[in-house]
Amino acid sequence: MKKTLIILLLMAKAYGQQKSFVPIAKTDDESTIIAKAANVVPSPRQMRWQALELTAFFHFGINTFTNQEWGDGKEDISKFNPQLLDAEQWVKAIKEAGFKQAIITAKHHDGFCLWPSKFTEHSIKNTPYKNGKGDIVREVANACKKYKIGFGVYLSPWDRNNPSYGSEAYNTYFVNQLTELLTQYGKVDEVWFDGANGEGPNGKKQIYDFDAWYALIRKLQPQAVIAVQGPDVRWVGTESGVGRETEWSVLPTSEKDQEKIASLSQKEVNVIPALSGSYEDQDRGSRAKLINATGLVWYPAETDVSIRPGWFYHINEDAKVKTPKQLMEIYFTSVGRNGVLLLNIPPNTNGMIASNDVKSLAAFGKEMKNIFSNNIAKAATVKATSGKELKAMFDGRLSTYFTTPERETTTTIELNWPKDVRFNVLSLQENIAVGQRIEKFELAYFDGKQWINFTSGTTVGYKRLLKFDTITAKKVRFKILSSRLNPTLAEFGLYLWDESK
Repeated sequence: MKKTLIILLLMAKAYGQQKSFVPIAKTDDESTIIAKAANVVPSPRQMRWQALELTAFFHFGINTFTNQEWGDGKEDISKFNPQLLDAEQWVKAIKEAGFKQAIITAKHHDGFCLWPSKFTEHSIKNTPYKNGKGDIVREVANACKKYKIGFGVYLSPWDRNNPSYGSEAYNTYFVNQLTELLTQYGKVDEVWFDGANGEGPNGKKQIYDFDAWYALIRKLQPQAVIAVQGPDVRWVGTESGVGRETEWSVLPTSEKDQEKIASLSQKEVNVIPALSGSYEDQDRGSRAKLINATGLVWYPAETDVSIRPGWFYHINEDAKVKTPKQLMEIYFTSVGRNGVLLLNIPPNTNGMIASNDVKSLAAFGKEMKNIFSNNIAKAATVKATSGKELKAMFDGRLSTYFTTPERETTTTIELNWPKDVRFNVLSLQENIAVGQRIEKFELAYFDGKQWINFTSGTTVGYKRLLKFDTITAKKVRFKILSSRLNPTLAEFGLYLWDESK
């Protein structure tokens, strides 16, 4: 992955006119705006983040021991004592399942800190864990480094314990704590904020100084993406693991309004519905949304969900862990819809990932390898009505790609096999180093007499996955029906998912 990422970044740099933000002039007509949108590209930090595909969240804290989802900041922290805690077990479990980054809840809304912060007494230093000498943020950071995966921190802006919450003094407190996390644990790859903003001990709400936080992160950890209350990565809008079927990474700059994001974030009982056709936020970046924009920005979606019903561990949910098949379906509706999956796996009161969770993760990782190890399309003879570099679609590299002549936005690709093949999964990837462009496509097979359409879609982006009833055929036709400038199709795959296993 590292070699591919370096090539992608070099390619993005080579396109001098391409940036992660472009302004729109009042004199720009529709065709100019769409051409600009086709050339908006991710920053290096966004590129690295997108290529991760699978990231993990570890929700762990005093809530784990009080059997709560949201603490009120008044908990007896002497209950916190995970005597078997093994951060390496956590990280090894996700690494073996194919995850490439982990984020630890350094502080949740209750204000309890998993590191010995010198700015509060409401921290791990005043618990029985390791006689007050423990530092779980460090343990997770060290485990991530050992197993060579990314490391991230979650720091809740809302603090129901700190008495300064609701005043300017709290912003200073928050910056002090953020500085500790960004300077004491080595490289930080992601900093994760939500927009939860309730009352503190004094009955007041806080006005968050997001700009100061972002500036601090850029100064101390410039490679870190800031999500999902942040400028690099946005929240998809639901905690169901389901992204939009039409997911653009290029959006109007107004979509980065952090106050609007905060107003939707962290509903206490997760009332935001799973995305469906009626969901009000389905259309974020279509042509109609871009025409009246003042600027365009690369702002991709992170799709979060928990492996259990809750976000913290509860013993009564041990039998409710998502199955490998459910995790695979979530992979299709998150990563497979141009997102990155953030899957929460909460450690238990012993400080371990429970066996049910470990088994499900392992089986999910194995199934991923089984499905995507054999690209049936690679064995086909391929031709196109227009375009070049057809072989690039099957070389496993996102830095090479099939494309059409400049400004030719449609094409037809035909695949032929000497005998029948079977498949039920389509995988597409664009070279996002030069932009996200494909707007509409369809796939058909030839039954000996006529072409029969069997699946279709809109956006592709980094990755698009579609599952359908198993097709048996010798001929398949893929059409790009609409694209913003000439499409850049980096990978094309057909796979067989045997769900009977």
